[in-house]
Amino acid sequence: MGKVPSGHNKVKHGRRGVVKVNNDQNPQKDGNKDEQQGNENNSSALVQKLQQLGQTNVPASPDSNIHILPIIGQVEGHVQLPPKNKTTKYEHLLPQIIAVEQNPKIEGLIVLLNTVGGDVEAGLAISEMIASISKPTVSIVLGGGHSIGVPIAVSTDYSFIAETATMTIHPIRLTGLVIGVPQTFEYLDKMQDRVINFVTRHSDIAEEKFKELMFEKGNLTRDIGTNVIGTDAVEYGLINEVGGVKEAMQKLNQLIDERKDQDGSQVIQ
Repeated sequence: MGKVPSGHNKVKHGRRGVVKVNNDQNPQKDGNKDEQQGNENNSSALVQKLQQLGQTNVPASPDSNIHILPIIGQVEGHVQLPPKNKTTKYEHLLPQIIAVEQNPKIEGLIVLLNTVGGDVEAGLAISEMIASISKPTVSIVLGGGHSIGVPIAVSTDYSFIAETATMTIHPIRLTGLVIGVPQTFEYLDKMQDRVINFVTRHSDIAEEKFKELMFEKGNLTRDIGTNVIGTDAVEYGLINEVGGVKEAMQKLNQLIDERKDQDGSQVIQ
């Protein structure tokens, strides 16, 4: 006997008579499977959005020439913080900053700040990276830009602060075991000078005024230093302007246009 071609019915002879075996696949059944799988994928995607963002419908942003760099919570450096802490890991930010510099489609950077501070060396590394970018940069302090968040805020070409936002300026400190010897004090003093020099180089505040705010007594309950509110930060020369997202976007687009004009004039010359 020859082989039965695929897709045809086979006939089996058994004790109870002739039985037909249908080899044809049921397209309706397969279609229902694919539809069910698609619904499951959509459902899992919605659950992920709900877990991450708190909502199922997120507006899609068009392809933009501006990169947003959020620095939220505590800046995590060489020591991993507990899981309950909201952190921004500096090893996640540095590659992004390099990518912004290398990507020709990105023409500007906005830094969103709402941080309580964190690792001093990690914060200074982020600040130096942002300050060294050749493309226009703008920062916005929303909520708070405390401690090591101050150098990050002033590292951009232009800085904004929300009217109700605050910035805490205080001396640096060490956590963990501290050896009570003169060398420890000298180490802290030198590290503090690095922060002061960076802030005064990248803002309009005078060094004496910044040190005065840093060592102010009676302003903070359990610490020395000053809590600077939006308009005061501008008045001291620490931040350029009071404003929010709209003002920051307008300023960054202005800086991008100015950079394009400069590049065009250099080509013509």
